[in-house]
Amino acid sequence: MGRIITQGNIARLSAAQALAGANTTVIYATAAIIGNTLAPTPALATLPISVFVVGMAASTLPAGAIAQRHGRRASFLVGTGCGIIVGLLSALAIWLSSFWLYSFAMLFGGAYAAVVLSFRFAAAECVDTQDRARALSTVMAAGVAAGVIGPQLVTYTMNLWQPHLFVATYIAQAVVALLSAFILTGVALPIPKRDKQVFTGRPLGQIARQPAFIVAVICGIVSYTLMNFLMTSAPLAMHLCGLPQEATNLGLQWHVIGMYAPSFFTGRLINRFGAPRIVLAGLLLLACAAIAGLAGQTVGHFWASLTLLGLGWNFGFIGASAMVLETHRPEEKNKVQALNDFLVFGTMVVGSFSSGSILALDGWHVVCLIVFPPIAVALIALGMRGRMAARTQQA
Repeated sequence: MGRIITQGNIARLSAAQALAGANTTVIYATAAIIGNTLAPTPALATLPISVFVVGMAASTLPAGAIAQRHGRRASFLVGTGCGIIVGLLSALAIWLSSFWLYSFAMLFGGAYAAVVLSFRFAAAECVDTQDRARALSTVMAAGVAAGVIGPQLVTYTMNLWQPHLFVATYIAQAVVALLSAFILTGVALPIPKRDKQVFTGRPLGQIARQPAFIVAVICGIVSYTLMNFLMTSAPLAMHLCGLPQEATNLGLQWHVIGMYAPSFFTGRLINRFGAPRIVLAGLLLLACAAIAGLAGQTVGHFWASLTLLGLGWNFGFIGASAMVLETHRPEEKNKVQALNDFLVFGTMVVGSFSSGSILALDGWHVVCLIVFPPIAVALIALGMRGRMAARTQQA
């Protein structure tokens, strides 16, 4: 019976991941272009995506608190409610040609995206310790469907409400979020106990000072921030190069597939080779994405860069998430995972805010060049972790 419930939970979380992932894909495919159309100045074109990232960062700790007190399902349903709101508010903003209302709506989109990312940790809770990485990656693998649903949603709906481009797209996105909410109502996860010792665990500061946690956070920050930094700029850069929206949609489709398709085997790779080596592979793929972006500005170059970017994010972020799982006890999971995501998304805000202005002032090639120093920092952190682990084994 327990195995059936576990399999049902993972199946529902995977289906919800597939549908909810369309929210982020729709926003990244359209927000910079909508911003460029509605913003009072081109430098603000990517502000809506920056607000989206602010929403992710601001909601991680409250979402973790809701999960801690009322269970993960309550947190999931609050998140999908935000997903419905962002779709309806965005459609209204585009219809009214209101840049500021559209930007405000992105706060709810970010909150939805942050809750969706917690699906991976919920899946890990459903299985034994040795199967956590595989369960985590199984749910993330469902994002492959999101990589198809999101771009196709844009392609087939963007012109349905003339002359307001993308109004119908965001209405459709709200409907998809509603469907995800119905699926999540069947998730059966236990509500945390109220016993004080179980409720708190070690002080958060003590956990956060662990070298293993610090390295995991650095790798998660670099992997996610660089992915967001490049993906924020890429659709607008393609638009400014005169490339058609359909090419942008397909590029993002391959990007999202690259983000999630490796998840079918990422967990097995982590179990076999260890999370640090998988993170290393992800960082190198992110560097390759920047190199592809520097090589040219044709459709092929953008598609290659976006696909490599997705692959690098998958290995880097899932590997870093698996490293986080090694730093906390069961009773500490919600607050530690929320802190990790808060630090990752909080740092993403800086990259997201700067992405649009750098693209407008300096061009796509400078955006790609900025990728390399953070990768170097993460590689150094991984190297230090490896040396510490080797010394511990020798002792």
